[in-house]
Amino acid sequence: MPAPKLPVSVLVVIHDPRLHVLLIERAAQPGFWQSVTGSLDAVDEPLAAAAAREVAEETGIVAGGALCDWRLANEYEIYPRWRHRYAPGVWKNVEHVFSLEVPEATPVRLAEREHRAWQWLPWRDAAAKCFSASNAQAIEQLPRRLGRCEGA
Repeated sequence: MPAPKLPVSVLVVIHDPRLHVLLIERAAQPGFWQSVTGSLDAVDEPLAAAAAREVAEETGIVAGGALCDWRLANEYEIYPRWRHRYAPGVWKNVEHVFSLEVPEATPVRLAEREHRAWQWLPWRDAAAKCFSASNAQAIEQLPRRLGRCEGA
């Protein structure tokens, strides 16, 4: 039995200079489109390291020092269908938001066990397509966040 997931995660909105956002479709939930997300692997894993790791694992993109930490955390209820992955009694998650600007037409290599498709969409269309409200809200904030990066 794998160790329970930690209820602390990262969300990384990957975009190009024209504000086209990369969305990936979950393999186990067709129609569930999202940005890169993932839980910390250990309690002491730095948030930026988790964000860079998740980007590389899920898309094959190496973030390097280009991650932008929004210093924004969303707390939300974990969907009941996914609570079995966490320790008993855990029902909330804290998600830390990052963004990553990449050149246009950056190649994407999906982790096939996790995701089945990817697409670049203008930011408004991407926000409308996300199944997660916090993901959609982050994408909607993207134009206002540009140039205000605090580094990761």
